[in-house]
Amino acid sequence: MAKAKVYFTKEITPENVVRMYEMLGVKLPGKVAVKVHSGEEGNQNYLRPEFMIPMVKEVDGTIVECNTAYDGARDTTEKHEKLMKSHGWSDVFDVDIMDAEGPDLVFPIENGRVLKENHVGKNLANYASMLVISHFKGHPMGGFGGALKQLAIGCASNQGKVNIHTGGQSFKQGDFWDKHAAQDDFLEAMAEAAETIVNHFGSNLAYVSIACNLSVDCDCCAVAEDPCMGDIGIFASLDPVAIDQACIDAVKSSDDPGRDHLLERINSKHGTKTIDDAARLGYGTKDYELIVVGEGLDVDGGNFSVKA
Repeated sequence: MAKAKVYFTKEITPENVVRMYEMLGVKLPGKVAVKVHSGEEGNQNYLRPEFMIPMVKEVDGTIVECNTAYDGARDTTEKHEKLMKSHGWSDVFDVDIMDAEGPDLVFPIENGRVLKENHVGKNLANYASMLVISHFKGHPMGGFGGALKQLAIGCASNQGKVNIHTGGQSFKQGDFWDKHAAQDDFLEAMAEAAETIVNHFGSNLAYVSIACNLSVDCDCCAVAEDPCMGDIGIFASLDPVAIDQACIDAVKSSDDPGRDHLLERINSKHGTKTIDDAARLGYGTKDYELIVVGEGLDVDGGNFSVKA
């Protein structure tokens, strides 16, 4: 597989999100789903809807989310829609909770080691393409959250999330707290689930990841740690594996004093196994060419360090 192209700029602005998308040289066709993380009630780190306005307008997109499988403000459609309103999403965008009504859309997983199928919100079928906007940061269960997690857990329905977390053992809401798969199986299940979304949309996918508000915790945490290191920048790619790998490399190459705290979270949860499994499954590559847009970087063979 040829090297993937990953575009990067250090300056984080709404306009630069659009600029990085434009660098990809694609125009997503038809009705465009824009996958974001809407942020759990109480979370302070999620990317606000105002930040997304230029990018969503650029693709004339619809904000899409799915219900969670843990007790919180997003585990039922009624609560989730209320949160989307209180967080301001539905004030400025069309919003679609894709699993608001069943039945789920079920994708078979051929030759899956952990999962045999992936359950996603049925409204996914209404879209011709998807723009995945990820807030790259840590995660208490997956080690980190990025593009692959958005494809896997992010597009999975309430029951689909349980399926991934339990490694296919259970479809009962909330069961994964008692029946959670072994950590490495869970990570591999995410890679397998993400592949079904890539296969569904084919080339009609694009990824933009913003590495900012770098907490060890995810935007799904109502009580999250404050960011432990400084912002890095915006990444864009047509390859979900490459963009996640580039974000990881950026953290590793940073001389920020908070880097080790974030890396401890990623490494303690074996987080990069999801990247490894996705690359093994063949729908992306860890081998990328970093194309820097703007100043403020040292670049060496795809790895880089961000200058102060």
